[in-house]
Amino acid sequence: MNIIAPSILSADFLNLKREVEIVNKSQAQWLHCDVMDGAFVPNISFGIPVIRSIKNATNKLIDVHLMIEKPERYITQFKEAGANAISIHYEATKHVDRTLQQIKQHNLLAGLALNPATPINVVENVLYLLDYILIMSVNPGFGGQKFIENSYKKIASLKKMLSILGYENILIEVDGGVNLTNAKKIVSAGANILVAGSAIFKSDNPLETINKMNSAINNYVV
Repeated sequence: MNIIAPSILSADFLNLKREVEIVNKSQAQWLHCDVMDGAFVPNISFGIPVIRSIKNATNKLIDVHLMIEKPERYITQFKEAGANAISIHYEATKHVDRTLQQIKQHNLLAGLALNPATPINVVENVLYLLDYILIMSVNPGFGGQKFIENSYKKIASLKKMLSILGYENILIEVDGGVNLTNAKKIVSAGANILVAGSAIFKSDNPLETINKMNSAINNYVV
């Protein structure tokens, strides 16, 4: 089954509990949390206290996307806050292998995120540590950006590479500009997990939008 992961970055933070409850009632399987430090990316979002609060309000899998420099400093703290899965950026640490091992040692799902200009071959030497690879389909740092069309080709190339190398079990997550219009095409290219923020939380009916997107990518009748 393909997975919808609503991105809480686009939620109404004044009514965060209400927004999380919408996700709880939906067919989404994961809840995506974008942590930004103002250094690796220009924006600053939220951190450990917010994730701890979200964890206490949901039974969805907490997918923490660390858009921060030297993420190895905080793996334990995010685990303690309630993360079930943590992805780090290839571009954000000199110690990719070591940091992924840290994540696995905490019995978490381990992900490696790639910026739009980063080639997929950089993942080859750490595939044995990965549960998922996150393809950024926008340049990270801000919600509401337009999907980069070249991402379809990148997703398909990654899917092919994983198959050739015998790592078909590794999931492909896509984050940035995902919406009801392009969701099915993204999955057709080879993705398994779709992160959607503005398309969900800025819609007139977020619950309905999540369920429609889930139906679209899992071949149900909408």
